[in-house]
Amino acid sequence: MTALGGSRTPTGTQRRLDFDDPATIDLTGVATLVLVSAGYAEDDQVIARHRALLDAAGRAGVAQVIYTSLTGAGDHLGFALAHRVTEQMIRAGGLAWTILRNGLYAELFGALLAWTPDGLESAFGAGALSAVARADLAAAAAVVASEPTAHAGRVYELVGNPITAPGIAERLGTTHRTIGLDEYRARLLGDAGMLPFQPPMLASIATGVRHGFLDNTSPDLARLLGRPLTDPLTVAADTAASTRPGRH
Repeated sequence: MTALGGSRTPTGTQRRLDFDDPATIDLTGVATLVLVSAGYAEDDQVIARHRALLDAAGRAGVAQVIYTSLTGAGDHLGFALAHRVTEQMIRAGGLAWTILRNGLYAELFGALLAWTPDGLESAFGAGALSAVARADLAAAAAVVASEPTAHAGRVYELVGNPITAPGIAERLGTTHRTIGLDEYRARLLGDAGMLPFQPPMLASIATGVRHGFLDNTSPDLARLLGRPLTDPLTVAADTAASTRPGRH
């Protein structure tokens, strides 16, 4: 099997694939398509992008689609709808498929903790998140893509071990302070660097973790990898430590 990469800004042997320009999407010769969600936009844009790619897959005779979706526990999150619509489109499209329902990244969890002179703070409270290292998710997608027919028609819950913001703080030898969701949302809305869809998206993650909706567990990821998972607490703590003021 030969792997072929695609990007809006291709390098080397990569093929140019611009989801916003359907006429440029050429999947000729692709047997197995790994579709990494184009989720960095409003739902209508994301869904249109995914529909354009899936239409191109059908025209090119792609045999199977592997889609990196969102964990089933995340249905309440502000960015879940585009994932679920895409899953529906894939199931109805007539191609063989595999759905990888990825948990939230440990790197993201660590990055969303804010440093203050007294330590870390967040709106997560003591709630747990079944965070997962991005490298583990990439490795799982590679496992499925290497033998796609063995995973056809399967939905995998790819989540890690539950970790908490206080646990990250403890690992770093500092404290964690919980702020209210209203204060957190106000800060997000006041950040001029945020795109319009981002404050509600991030606030939905905070309330989901805080109130225990994202601490689901599953053996699927370890089984696919055939090894223990990368420790999400270490990954999250390392990410948080990298943003500590004065570190560089």
